[in-house]
This record gives sequence, structure tokens and C-alpha cells, in this order.
Amino acid sequence: MKPHDSQPVLWAGVPIERARAGALFVHGRGADARDILGLAAEIDPGDVAFAAPDAAGHTWYPYSFLAPIEDNEPGISSGLGVIDALVMQFEKGGIPAGRIFLLGFSQGACLMLEYAARHARRFGGLAGLSGGLIGPPGTPRDYGGSFAETPVFLGCSDVDPHIPKERVVETSEVFERMGARVTLRLYPRMGHQVNADELAFVRDMLSGLADA
Repeated sequence: MKPHDSQPVLWAGVPIERARAGALFVHGRGADARDILGLAAEIDPGDVAFAAPDAAGHTWYPYSFLAPIEDNEPGISSGLGVIDALVMQFEKGGIPAGRIFLLGFSQGACLMLEYAARHARRFGGLAGLSGGLIGPPGTPRDYGGSFAETPVFLGCSDVDPHIPKERVVETSEVFERMGARVTLRLYPRMGHQVNADELAFVRDMLSGLADA
């Protein structure tokens, strides 16, 4: 059973064949592709192909990302497969992994970061907004591969009701150990949202990728 495989994918920006970079945006619980693509209009430097998949029932997996991984299956595996298929679609269209930018918010950030850790290589960039690696405390983080200096941005409130800051810090440490260049920002009492500082940082990352 793969609940997300038949879900639509929304596209924005320029077609893949004319894009200098690709950006894959993954929405959070209760949202959809159209919601997360709303960020693209604020950070699009031009010459970027944006893709955003829809989760079945507006959720990638049913429980907290801190629950046992098997309790959130088959949602997690299906969602990871959707991301992988879109990364391959970018590559087949002429955009290599080094020019692919992955971004997620909340549940989407958790799924995207888990995908990246399990498929570590040199990506164009990663942005996890209010998210962290999936699994309960003590989950082994024995991922293989190297990010080879991939720039990574992790932003979250220090009191997020859904994302413990300890998990964001752990994610940062895991990614640094795997060779990423991580920028971690914990915002005092921000709540569960995206702020202007995060958008500005992501805009700069994406602009640098499109201009390179």
C-alpha cells in the first residue's frame, strides 16, 4: 500500500527544461501543495522549476514524527518514495542533484530531512523549517553517504509545540557529521510558523543556486 503515489503534484516557476535549478517543497500536516507553493512566490529568484506533491488526506503520516516509525507506516515510506521520484524527475530533465533544493515545513520538513539523510549526497541545498529527523528518542542515526558540503538551513522556535528543540539540534549534529554545512537558528517563543528571517535566508540560498 502506497497512499501517496497517486496524488497530484503542483508545478510553478519555469519548466524543467528551461530551469537552472529545481526546488521541491513538501507541505505540512493539514495543508496541501498549493499552501507550500505560496512560499515560492516570495523567494523565487527566477529560472527555478518548483514542484510540490500533495499528501493523501493532507497528512504524510498519522502520528507525531516522534512516534515509533512503524506506527507511521506506510505513510513515511510512501512519502519518501514520492520525494525520490520527483528528485529523479528533475535529474532526468537535466537538473543534477547539485542544483536541486529541498524544502519542507513541519511534517513536510521532517519527511524531507529524513529523505535527505537516507539519500545523502551533494544537493543544491536543504531547508528544514520547524522539523527534524523522524523517530522516537534514541533512534539510531547510522545513515550512510556524505552531504559533501551541502548547505543546510534549520529554523524552528525554541518552544515549538510540535517540534522539540532537542530534536532540531540533534538533526543539525547528524547532518554536520555527514558533511553538511549547517546553519541552525532557534527563534525565541516564535510558535509553529515560518518567519521573515527564515524566508530571507532561504531566498539567498536559492538565489545563489540559480545564479551559480
